[in-house]
Amino acid sequence: MVGDMGNSDTEKDRNFVTALARGLELLSCFRDDEITLTNAEFSERTNLPKATISRLTYTLCELGYLVADPSSGTYRLGAGALNLGFSVLTGIDIQDLAQQEMQRLRDGPNSYVSVALGELHQLDVVYISYLRSRERVALVANVGVRLPLFTSAIGRAILVGQQDDAREAAFELAGRRDPDLEAQGRLHYAQAKSFFEVKGFCTGYGEWRKDVNGIAVPVFSMNGARVYGLNVGGPSFLVEPKALETVHAPLLIQAARQISIQKPNQRLR
Repeated sequence: MVGDMGNSDTEKDRNFVTALARGLELLSCFRDDEITLTNAEFSERTNLPKATISRLTYTLCELGYLVADPSSGTYRLGAGALNLGFSVLTGIDIQDLAQQEMQRLRDGPNSYVSVALGELHQLDVVYISYLRSRERVALVANVGVRLPLFTSAIGRAILVGQQDDAREAAFELAGRRDPDLEAQGRLHYAQAKSFFEVKGFCTGYGEWRKDVNGIAVPVFSMNGARVYGLNVGGPSFLVEPKALETVHAPLLIQAARQISIQKPNQRLR
Protein backbone atom coordinates (compact mmCIF):
# COMPACT_ATOMS: atom_id res chain seq x y z
CA MET A 1 0.00 0.00 0.00
CA VAL A 2 1.43 3.38 -1.01
CA GLY A 3 0.05 5.47 1.83
CA ASP A 4 -1.99 5.40 5.03
CA MET A 5 -5.19 7.18 4.09
CA GLY A 6 -7.40 4.81 5.97
CA ASN A 7 -5.89 5.24 9.41
CA SER A 8 -8.00 6.53 12.25
CA ASP A 9 -6.10 9.80 12.60
CA THR A 10 -7.02 11.02 9.12
CA GLU A 11 -10.58 9.74 9.39
CA LYS A 12 -11.15 11.86 12.51
CA ASP A 13 -9.52 14.99 11.07
CA ARG A 14 -12.24 17.21 9.56
CA ASN A 15 -9.61 19.25 7.72
CA PHE A 16 -8.32 16.18 5.88
CA VAL A 17 -9.68 15.96 2.31
CA THR A 18 -9.77 12.25 1.56
CA ALA A 19 -10.56 12.62 -2.14
CA LEU A 20 -7.56 14.87 -2.66
CA ALA A 21 -5.31 12.49 -0.75
CA ARG A 22 -6.48 9.56 -2.83
CA GLY A 23 -5.80 11.40 -6.07
CA LEU A 24 -2.27 12.22 -4.96
CA GLU A 25 -1.76 8.61 -3.90
CA LEU A 26 -2.61 7.48 -7.42
CA LEU A 27 -0.01 9.82 -8.91
CA SER A 28 2.54 8.37 -6.48
CA CYS A 29 1.95 4.81 -7.66
CA PHE A 30 4.28 5.06 -10.64
CA ARG A 31 7.69 3.50 -10.07
CA ASP A 32 11.02 4.40 -11.66
CA ASP A 33 10.81 1.85 -14.48
CA GLU A 34 7.11 2.25 -15.25
CA ILE A 35 5.37 4.36 -17.88
CA THR A 36 1.82 3.06 -17.65
CA LEU A 37 -0.47 1.47 -15.05
CA THR A 38 -3.95 -0.07 -15.15
CA ASN A 39 -6.86 0.50 -12.80
CA ALA A 40 -6.22 -2.94 -11.33
CA GLU A 41 -2.62 -2.01 -10.54
CA PHE A 42 -3.70 1.28 -8.98
CA SER A 43 -6.21 -0.64 -6.86
CA GLU A 44 -3.62 -3.16 -5.72
CA ARG A 45 -1.11 -0.50 -4.73
CA THR A 46 -3.53 1.80 -2.90
CA ASN A 47 -5.87 -0.85 -1.47
CA LEU A 48 -8.81 1.14 -2.83
CA PRO A 49 -11.87 -0.43 -4.54
CA LYS A 50 -11.78 -0.55 -8.32
CA ALA A 51 -14.92 1.59 -8.54
CA THR A 52 -13.18 4.33 -6.55
CA ILE A 53 -10.08 4.00 -8.71
CA SER A 54 -12.18 4.42 -11.87
CA ARG A 55 -13.64 7.69 -10.59
CA LEU A 56 -10.23 8.97 -9.57
CA THR A 57 -8.53 8.12 -12.86
CA TYR A 58 -11.39 9.72 -14.79
CA THR A 59 -11.06 12.93 -12.75
CA LEU A 60 -7.27 13.03 -13.08
CA CYS A 61 -7.58 12.54 -16.83
CA GLU A 62 -10.07 15.41 -17.05
CA LEU A 63 -7.60 17.64 -15.18
CA GLY A 64 -4.63 16.59 -17.31
CA TYR A 65 -2.71 14.78 -14.60
CA LEU A 66 -3.21 11.40 -16.28
CA VAL A 67 -3.61 10.40 -19.93
CA ALA A 68 -5.72 7.35 -20.78
CA ASP A 69 -5.06 4.84 -23.55
CA PRO A 70 -8.48 3.24 -24.21
CA SER A 71 -7.02 0.53 -26.45
CA SER A 72 -4.83 -0.91 -23.69
CA GLY A 73 -6.77 0.24 -20.64
CA THR A 74 -3.68 1.95 -19.21
CA TYR A 75 -2.80 5.40 -17.90
CA ARG A 76 0.39 7.44 -18.02
CA LEU A 77 1.35 10.66 -16.28
CA GLY A 78 0.08 13.72 -18.11
CA ALA A 79 1.56 17.16 -18.61
CA GLY A 80 -0.20 18.44 -15.50
CA ALA A 81 1.61 16.01 -13.22
CA LEU A 82 4.95 16.56 -14.92
CA ASN A 83 4.55 20.33 -14.73
CA LEU A 84 3.66 20.08 -11.05
CA GLY A 85 6.73 17.96 -10.38
CA PHE A 86 9.13 20.25 -12.20
CA SER A 87 7.58 23.31 -10.53
CA VAL A 88 8.25 21.77 -7.14
CA LEU A 89 11.83 20.92 -8.05
CA THR A 90 12.61 24.39 -9.36
CA GLY A 91 11.15 25.89 -6.20
CA ILE A 92 13.50 24.06 -3.87
CA ASP A 93 16.05 26.69 -2.94
CA ILE A 94 18.67 24.27 -1.70
CA GLN A 95 19.25 22.63 -5.06
CA ASP A 96 20.88 25.72 -6.49
CA LEU A 97 23.04 26.04 -3.40
CA ALA A 98 24.01 22.38 -3.49
CA GLN A 99 24.87 21.97 -7.17
CA GLN A 100 28.37 23.41 -7.07
CA GLU A 101 29.29 21.56 -3.88
CA MET A 102 27.92 18.30 -5.26
CA GLN A 103 30.07 18.76 -8.35
CA ARG A 104 33.15 19.20 -6.18
CA LEU A 105 32.36 16.08 -4.21
CA ARG A 106 31.76 14.04 -7.36
CA ASP A 107 35.01 15.29 -8.90
CA GLY A 108 37.02 14.38 -5.79
CA PRO A 109 39.79 11.81 -5.30
CA ASN A 110 37.72 8.69 -6.09
CA SER A 111 36.23 8.73 -9.59
CA TYR A 112 33.75 5.96 -8.66
CA VAL A 113 31.88 8.11 -6.13
CA SER A 114 28.35 9.36 -6.85
CA VAL A 115 26.64 12.22 -4.99
CA ALA A 116 22.98 12.79 -4.20
CA LEU A 117 20.68 15.22 -2.42
CA GLY A 118 17.49 13.73 -1.01
CA GLU A 119 14.29 14.76 0.77
CA LEU A 120 11.99 12.75 3.02
CA HIS A 121 8.66 11.42 1.75
CA GLN A 122 6.82 9.22 4.26
CA LEU A 123 9.36 6.48 5.06
CA ASP A 124 11.57 6.95 2.00
CA VAL A 125 14.18 9.46 0.94
CA VAL A 126 13.64 10.67 -2.62
CA TYR A 127 16.60 11.85 -4.65
CA ILE A 128 15.91 15.39 -5.88
CA SER A 129 19.38 15.85 -7.35
CA TYR A 130 21.92 13.25 -8.42
CA LEU A 131 25.40 13.28 -9.95
CA ARG A 132 26.62 9.97 -11.29
CA SER A 133 30.26 8.98 -10.88
CA ARG A 134 32.81 9.72 -13.59
CA GLU A 135 33.26 6.02 -14.33
CA ARG A 136 31.12 3.56 -16.25
CA VAL A 137 31.07 1.22 -13.26
CA ALA A 138 28.63 3.20 -11.15
CA LEU A 139 25.42 3.05 -9.19
CA VAL A 140 22.36 3.06 -11.39
CA ALA A 141 20.29 5.87 -9.91
CA ASN A 142 18.43 8.98 -11.01
CA VAL A 143 16.32 11.81 -9.66
CA GLY A 144 13.24 10.22 -8.12
CA VAL A 145 14.96 7.10 -6.79
CA ARG A 146 13.75 6.14 -3.31
CA LEU A 147 15.91 4.87 -0.46
CA PRO A 148 14.62 3.49 2.85
CA LEU A 149 14.68 6.02 5.68
CA PHE A 150 16.04 3.77 8.42
CA THR A 151 18.64 1.65 6.62
CA SER A 152 20.33 4.17 4.31
CA ALA A 153 23.00 6.68 5.26
CA ILE A 154 21.03 9.53 3.71
CA GLY A 155 17.89 8.55 5.62
CA ARG A 156 19.74 8.42 8.92
CA ALA A 157 21.26 11.84 8.24
CA ILE A 158 17.78 13.30 7.78
CA LEU A 159 16.59 11.68 11.01
CA VAL A 160 19.54 13.15 12.88
CA GLY A 161 18.83 16.61 11.47
CA GLN A 162 15.08 16.62 12.11
CA GLN A 163 13.26 18.34 14.94
CA ASP A 164 11.92 15.92 17.55
CA ASP A 165 8.28 16.24 16.45
CA ALA A 166 9.05 15.50 12.80
CA ARG A 167 11.16 12.50 13.76
CA GLU A 168 8.44 11.15 16.03
CA ALA A 169 5.93 11.51 13.20
CA ALA A 170 8.13 9.24 11.06
CA PHE A 171 8.37 6.66 13.83
CA GLU A 172 4.60 6.74 14.37
CA LEU A 173 4.00 6.22 10.65
CA ALA A 174 6.34 3.23 10.74
CA GLY A 175 4.48 1.86 13.75
CA ARG A 176 1.14 2.04 11.93
CA ARG A 177 2.61 -0.03 9.13
CA ASP A 178 4.49 -2.50 11.31
CA PRO A 179 5.44 -2.23 15.01
CA ASP A 180 8.68 -4.08 14.29
CA LEU A 181 9.57 -1.46 11.68
CA GLU A 182 9.14 1.30 14.26
CA ALA A 183 11.34 -0.54 16.74
CA GLN A 184 14.03 -1.07 14.12
CA GLY A 185 13.80 2.56 13.07
CA ARG A 186 14.27 3.83 16.60
CA LEU A 187 17.27 1.54 17.05
CA HIS A 188 18.88 2.67 13.80
CA TYR A 189 18.30 6.30 14.76
CA ALA A 190 19.86 5.88 18.21
CA GLN A 191 22.94 4.28 16.70
CA ALA A 192 23.20 6.90 13.97
CA LYS A 193 22.81 9.76 16.47
CA SER A 194 25.59 8.42 18.69
CA PHE A 195 27.90 8.00 15.71
CA PHE A 196 27.03 11.44 14.30
CA GLU A 197 27.76 13.16 17.62
CA VAL A 198 31.29 11.79 17.50
CA LYS A 199 32.09 11.73 13.77
CA GLY A 200 29.78 14.35 12.27
CA PHE A 201 28.26 12.09 9.59
CA CYS A 202 26.12 8.96 9.21
CA THR A 203 27.01 5.68 7.54
CA GLY A 204 25.34 2.95 5.52
CA TYR A 205 27.55 0.03 4.62
CA GLY A 206 25.73 -2.72 2.78
CA GLU A 207 22.44 -2.21 4.62
CA TRP A 208 20.36 -0.55 1.91
CA ARG A 209 22.07 -2.69 -0.73
CA LYS A 210 24.80 -5.22 -0.02
CA ASP A 211 26.96 -3.88 -2.84
CA VAL A 212 26.77 -0.19 -1.83
CA ASN A 213 28.68 1.87 0.73
CA GLY A 214 27.80 5.45 1.57
CA ILE A 215 28.04 8.27 4.11
CA ALA A 216 25.72 11.25 4.52
CA VAL A 217 25.08 14.46 6.43
CA PRO A 218 21.98 16.58 7.05
CA VAL A 219 21.65 19.93 5.30
CA PHE A 220 19.02 22.62 5.81
CA SER A 221 17.03 24.90 3.53
CA MET A 222 17.58 28.63 3.66
CA ASN A 223 14.54 29.22 5.86
CA GLY A 224 15.29 26.19 8.02
CA ALA A 225 11.93 24.62 7.22
CA ARG A 226 13.27 21.53 5.44
CA VAL A 227 15.91 18.96 6.29
CA TYR A 228 17.66 17.21 3.43
CA GLY A 229 20.31 14.55 3.22
CA LEU A 230 23.54 14.85 1.22
CA ASN A 231 25.45 11.66 0.52
CA VAL A 232 28.48 10.26 -1.26
CA GLY A 233 28.85 6.59 -2.05
CA GLY A 234 29.52 3.93 -4.60
CA PRO A 235 30.05 0.23 -5.27
CA SER A 236 31.40 -1.44 -2.14
CA PHE A 237 34.30 -3.10 -3.96
CA LEU A 238 35.51 0.30 -5.22
CA VAL A 239 34.43 2.66 -2.44
CA GLU A 240 35.60 1.35 0.92
CA PRO A 241 34.41 2.54 4.36
CA LYS A 242 37.89 3.62 5.45
CA ALA A 243 38.31 5.88 2.42
CA LEU A 244 34.83 7.32 2.85
CA GLU A 245 35.46 8.16 6.50
CA THR A 246 39.00 9.51 6.19
CA VAL A 247 39.01 11.16 2.77
CA HIS A 248 35.43 11.95 1.76
CA ALA A 249 33.82 12.70 5.14
CA PRO A 250 35.71 15.97 5.72
CA LEU A 251 34.80 17.11 2.20
CA LEU A 252 31.15 16.14 2.74
CA ILE A 253 30.94 17.96 6.07
CA GLN A 254 32.49 21.07 4.53
CA ALA A 255 30.00 20.93 1.66
CA ALA A 256 27.13 20.74 4.16
CA ARG A 257 28.44 23.86 5.89
CA GLN A 258 28.49 25.71 2.60
CA ILE A 259 24.92 24.91 1.57
CA SER A 260 23.17 24.89 4.97
CA ILE A 261 21.64 27.68 6.94
CA GLN A 262 21.89 25.99 10.31
CA LYS A 263 19.32 26.09 13.05
CA PRO A 264 20.60 27.04 16.52
CA ASN A 265 20.32 23.46 17.84
CA GLN A 266 22.18 21.86 14.92
CA ARG A 267 25.88 21.22 14.60
CA LEU A 268 27.70 20.23 11.45
CA ARG A 269 31.25 19.44 12.43
